[in-house]
Amino acid sequence: MQRRNFLHRSLCAALGTASASSMIGRLATVAAATSPTALQNDYKALVCVFLYGGNDGNNTLIPYGQTEYNAYATARSVIAIPRTQLLPISPTVTDGRSWALHPSFAELQPLFAQKKLAIVTNTGPLLAPTTKQQYQAGSVPLPPQLFSHNDQQTHWQTSAPDQIAKSGWGGRLADATNFLNPTAQISMSLSLAGGNVFQVGSGVAPFSLSPQGVISLWYYNEAWGNPETIVTKAMLEASYGNLFEKTYSQIFKRAIENEKRLSAVLRAAPALSTVFPKDNQLADQLKMVAKLISVRNELGLKRQIFFCDAQGYDTHGEQLTTHTKLLRELSQAVSAFYQATAELGVANNVTTFTSSDFGRTYKSNGKGSDHGWGNEQFVLGGAVKGGAIYGTVPTHRLTGPDDEGNEGRWIPTIATDEYAATLALWFGVNASDLPDVLPNINRFNRINLGFLT
Repeated sequence: MQRRNFLHRSLCAALGTASASSMIGRLATVAAATSPTALQNDYKALVCVFLYGGNDGNNTLIPYGQTEYNAYATARSVIAIPRTQLLPISPTVTDGRSWALHPSFAELQPLFAQKKLAIVTNTGPLLAPTTKQQYQAGSVPLPPQLFSHNDQQTHWQTSAPDQIAKSGWGGRLADATNFLNPTAQISMSLSLAGGNVFQVGSGVAPFSLSPQGVISLWYYNEAWGNPETIVTKAMLEASYGNLFEKTYSQIFKRAIENEKRLSAVLRAAPALSTVFPKDNQLADQLKMVAKLISVRNELGLKRQIFFCDAQGYDTHGEQLTTHTKLLRELSQAVSAFYQATAELGVANNVTTFTSSDFGRTYKSNGKGSDHGWGNEQFVLGGAVKGGAIYGTVPTHRLTGPDDEGNEGRWIPTIATDEYAATLALWFGVNASDLPDVLPNINRFNRINLGFLT
């Protein structure tokens, strides 16, 4: 495992549920007015699949009309996908151009036709709606450190590029909706990919698992009575006057209690009949997500937010080979996960969505592509108004009206805030409360892009 990936996955702060004191007053009032029957029948989950490195959207959604394809093939040179290999799609709304998917999306093409999959085009971090003229004139503020991996990952996960990252929009969403989990036995925010900014909130702490299950202290087992367990237990049961020591002890104990509780529930969970692909790390993560959804009632959860990831999308070189493998794994993994939600009877209640650092340059750098900006994102689920492309696909022309320079870095026409707001509204946040989740949303004209029912 690469050092960068090891450090990323090692940031596992899997630490329990929100305390009663963290509940937001007005949301608690709303919860009290909600009937028990409505809560009992209401369940929703969001599953974020983050594609680390910057997915090449230009080779994910590809022009299919012969004239447009010819221009694409010229601009992309050796990394262009042969037209005969593409998977054509028929969007319900079109701007007159024809489109196709990468040949690795064999499982997603039929889901698009079945209207379970939507494409949200040219999406990326913005501080305000931005045209090419405004960009060149410097008349609007821009997210800092554009085209930087770490910064753009943070911008995507916080949806607050102009602020110091203290929380993620997934964490703030959990804070705003945790009142819908009055009997929660464990955190509603669950990560299968270690620590992440997306799920950091002020009240709800994320809980991290591995694709194999709960992460536990290998040496701690009260039944063994070994010295390590005895010493650790004595330390946790001691009284502390120092606030830091006291808080650390409380968090440590809560993590152990949550590990015991969740491990017992997962052991009792029935096996799924859906077959997930082998040798696919994203599929392993999503398989565990499906298992966690299957025990939602035992855990007392009506709302859940999951975080999964896939690494390796920084395709500066050997893109044709690397990207083909990555997209095949993505297609097979999310398709199997959708089938699992259908098996569980919650396909209409679970929405899976992609995020990524940025798109990539339309112009090839030789064997790959460089860091871009606006990108294509995918949303999958029974509640998705699929079979459509939301937004306007960029004019695929170097130095054209959507290119910030001359490399084919598309200036986004849909802000991450608008993308996130659409997901948050479906999840149960009131429009008036959106600024609590997305502090910059009022800078944009749309709070609902319409891709969810």
